[in-house]
Amino acid sequence: MKNLEELKSAIKKALPELDLVMGWTGSYDPLHATPHFMRREEDIDKLKVDALSVHNLSTYLPSLKGKKVGIIVKGCDSRSIVELLQENLIDRDEIKIFGFGCDGVVDQTKVRKAIGDVGNVESCELTDSELVVKVAGEEHRLALKDVLADKCTTCRYPNAVISDEFIGSEESAKAEFPEGYTDVEEFEKLSTNEKFAFWLKEMDRCIRCYACRNACPMCVCRDHCVAQSREPHWMSQEDHVREKLMFQIVHAYHLAGRCTECGECQRACPVDIPILMLKKKFNKEIKEIFDYEAGVDSEATPPLLTFKTDEQKIKERDW
Repeated sequence: MKNLEELKSAIKKALPELDLVMGWTGSYDPLHATPHFMRREEDIDKLKVDALSVHNLSTYLPSLKGKKVGIIVKGCDSRSIVELLQENLIDRDEIKIFGFGCDGVVDQTKVRKAIGDVGNVESCELTDSELVVKVAGEEHRLALKDVLADKCTTCRYPNAVISDEFIGSEESAKAEFPEGYTDVEEFEKLSTNEKFAFWLKEMDRCIRCYACRNACPMCVCRDHCVAQSREPHWMSQEDHVREKLMFQIVHAYHLAGRCTECGECQRACPVDIPILMLKKKFNKEIKEIFDYEAGVDSEATPPLLTFKTDEQKIKERDW
């Protein structure tokens, strides 16, 4: 991040009035970052914000309700905050938001596919166009555009949509990327049998660890999740693709009109299932029918959380 010192200065000024500020710092190797909770001024010196800072920190906010919390957000993270505010799951007065413009984040799965084993990373350097990784004495130079997360290539809101302090310029560097749901539209061209076969193959690898649910900032009913509820008993723990697909479909339905496409579900998946596509498909339909995008306007009401006797684009009485 080019304006990291400006961000650190803003956090130092605000920290005395906050219980903590959430950001990112280095992890177990130079290729990864990890959430960082800053409570003292010396913690701020460890702050790291770059293309490796992938975690959506807004996931922690509902559990921190009642505390004065600062949070650093990129575009998709900020949309999650907006959605949490819409559903009254957090209190705006308790949150200090430091926003910035994101140029995309690195997809660790793509890095592994490009260079193989990353179990012995010695160094990692990010430039505006490259990711340079040294593994077991061998240097790998990867074009940054080739290892960006898929969500970033169709991102419509790279800048934080809500903030108390915006760090840097609000001019986006993402104009060269296609916008919208081009990836979903490409998948829609497949036949029904081809699409179903694709998902059966992908879901068969699911290990039902629920990392996708646990990483999602909008999955806030974990203690009552249909995946583990026994009263009523919605689904079993049977190791069958039917049950796995059932869980993921229910998950996607619960996020319809709420998913901010932060991609945490897909990032957290240990077997690399492209699960974000299901959520984006639902968002595409919500956009076409209700002209609504999740996490953009904190004053708006999500369409599936309200009721109208007549919807402009739903002509059921003409059937």
